[in-house]
Amino acid sequence: MLTIETALPGEPVAVSVLRRYTVEVASRWYGRPATADEVDQALLDEPADDLTGETGVLLLALTLDDDEPVGCAGARYRGDVAELTKVFTRPDVRGSGIGRRLVEAVERVCVERGTAVVQLDTRGELSEACALYERLGYRQVEAFNEEPYSDRWYRKDLAPRSA
Repeated sequence: MLTIETALPGEPVAVSVLRRYTVEVASRWYGRPATADEVDQALLDEPADDLTGETGVLLLALTLDDDEPVGCAGARYRGDVAELTKVFTRPDVRGSGIGRRLVEAVERVCVERGTAVVQLDTRGELSEACALYERLGYRQVEAFNEEPYSDRWYRKDLAPRSA
């Protein structure tokens, strides 16, 4: 059984999954296992402390049979646009639909909050993530920021909440 729950970025369970996410992304960037110092620097360069309250949300995917979260996804609120971020599932559970469920849960939170658009930046080498976004209706758009680690930008218009 899988549950998706809101977490505070500084909670130990959130810190552990965000670190796993960063290890994977940094290792893919470097083309080799990232060192602890490189991961620490990446965590400083892109902190997650704003993924709570009025500025964002962090969701964790948890299973009953595992002490660690199996995935995470978050959103930063920027006016009427949300930035999807930190989308990750552990390699041992990829392909099971957890990533889709996490992104859809973030989208529901955004709709409930009144956010009309979700956008994100990523890299083409994160092919699993790009395929997921495209399956979920995200479309590639022109660059909307100057993020040096990104080469793809996506956007999705969300359906407004029914009255």
